[in-house]
Amino acid sequence: MRGRQRDVLSPYKRVSSKEYLGSTPDDDASARPLSLGKEDAIPSWTRSLPHILVAAVSSLLFGYHLGVVNDTLESISIDLGFSGDTLAEGLVVSACLGGAFVGSLFSGSIADGFGRRRALQFCALPMIIGASMSAVTSGLAGMLLGRFLVGTGMGLGPPVAALYMSEVSPAYIRGTFGSFAQIATCLGLMGSFSMGIPVRENRGWWRVCFWVPVIPAAVLVLAMELCVESPHWLFKKGRGAEAEATFEKLLGVSHIKAAIAELSKLDRGEDLETVKFTEIFHSRHFRVVFIGATLFALQQLSGINAVFYFSSAVFKRAGVPSDIANMFVGLVNLSGSFIATILMDKLGRKVLLLGSFLGMAMSMGLQVSATTSSVSASGALYLSVGSMLMFVLAFALGAGPVPGLLLSEIFPNRIRAKAMAFCMAVHWVINFFVGLLFLCLLEQLGPQFLYTIFGTSCLIAFLFVKRNVLETKGRTLEEIEIALLPVQ
Repeated sequence: MRGRQRDVLSPYKRVSSKEYLGSTPDDDASARPLSLGKEDAIPSWTRSLPHILVAAVSSLLFGYHLGVVNDTLESISIDLGFSGDTLAEGLVVSACLGGAFVGSLFSGSIADGFGRRRALQFCALPMIIGASMSAVTSGLAGMLLGRFLVGTGMGLGPPVAALYMSEVSPAYIRGTFGSFAQIATCLGLMGSFSMGIPVRENRGWWRVCFWVPVIPAAVLVLAMELCVESPHWLFKKGRGAEAEATFEKLLGVSHIKAAIAELSKLDRGEDLETVKFTEIFHSRHFRVVFIGATLFALQQLSGINAVFYFSSAVFKRAGVPSDIANMFVGLVNLSGSFIATILMDKLGRKVLLLGSFLGMAMSMGLQVSATTSSVSASGALYLSVGSMLMFVLAFALGAGPVPGLLLSEIFPNRIRAKAMAFCMAVHWVINFFVGLLFLCLLEQLGPQFLYTIFGTSCLIAFLFVKRNVLETKGRTLEEIEIALLPVQ
């Protein structure tokens, strides 16, 4: 009886995975609402924009804390008494990564248990406490604890923000709104670089740099009180009336029925049950989780962190100061992110990923050429700088913003939060080991061989995306779920 009612309410026709995979958003009339007069109108994007902007503050904080020790580490080490201790300096950087790994592991349970809105507020709290501890500490232990706490917020925020943005955005502009997270991350990085400039003249300025992010973190906590909860989470928890009221705020009255019908057609009576972490590895879900985890792993193995790490050194050889070099790289990264925002819902996620990984592979090929003896010293320098900027631009166009957005789209509503948590944990583990082993491998293998490995990883990523990634442009989250999972 319940199934019949759902068929009557739903303006969509249910199709098998095989049929849906062969269709496109443009030619599959059965995957679109039937003609309903005013209900055919596209929902206004202005309704969901304020909620997206507030959620993006978590990505702004992520970017800021990622780069805050870039220019300040030397002053911190002098003031706290561990100058010259490379192990201690490495711990100040890596403590954040360790905290991020822990935060990402728990992000799924928190997002499912307390809701996306509360989870975003929770991610800001350790950032406030940790940043404050780092700003007032007088020793290494306080700095490490503060950085670890900040890291837990960094690990919790991005996956939940990606979930929230995908679940409150209209389908036709979900890619554009999802790209706001990458733009906010770039702005956060540039903000940390800008804040670090005075530290050369004022050694105690680093404490100010840690106090500054407390303000946007507090804004995130307060502003999320004014934002809506994810209607997908509300519906999953059996709070249908609240989900309808939320859809009214996000989409307008005329779109409530179609939105609820979309959610209802995937209701199998199991969403109220607690999702076990092991369920994401179930045979039915394994393929999408494998795609997500592999995408994040290949993103990190592409060498992007190594390029960011060496950008200052490359520019220094060209006579450009490190602070200006950081800003230059940040501007290229930000420009690419803006372009990706414009193209995300026009070209699609898959096209951007393919072009991005191919461009990154070509950039690494140029880096390898710059290390050969056949190129003059001045030519090698210009080639190295140009290919590095090309690599950053290519990354910002696809490999940077797309994986987080794509994963929040391809995971079924039932496992979405926990699957995102697992994939982000994979991201942080690979990130940690790449950072740990990079300098050692550089000394043992040399730049030419190491850049060849990175370029090969980019080519592998290109082939993986071409074979495994489904285009999600213009499709609702429920349509994507039907396309990727077998009908039961």
